[in-house]
Amino acid sequence: MRIIGTGVDVAEVARVRAALEHARTGARFRARVFTAGEQAYCDARGRGRWESYAARFAAKEATMKALGVGWGRHASWLEIEVVRERGRRPEIVLGGSAAAYAATLAATRLHLALTHTAEIAVAQVIAEG
Repeated sequence: MRIIGTGVDVAEVARVRAALEHARTGARFRARVFTAGEQAYCDARGRGRWESYAARFAAKEATMKALGVGWGRHASWLEIEVVRERGRRPEIVLGGSAAAYAATLAATRLHLALTHTAEIAVAQVIAEG
């Protein structure tokens, strides 16, 4: 196997929270960036939901960087999903054009690492093929 690309991103928890809680645009931001599964997971975290949202935002950005693309034609927010089954580590699941583009790169596996404090969230993604 070989490394196709790496990506890292840092998200400020307060900025993500402010975007989600914005009276006029918060609901649209939530629906445009986070899948229903991500929303359910984060909202179930209670007081830690803002950190979880920020970590998922950072993971999506890091995935785009690992694939060598920006948001747009080859990847959209909702085509990159962070899933976490109980007792397992979080993983990236690609869909749509993001999955198709990863296939053209021969990326067969995405390794994800997440961490956060109350202030920042960090994600690292390694695309392997």
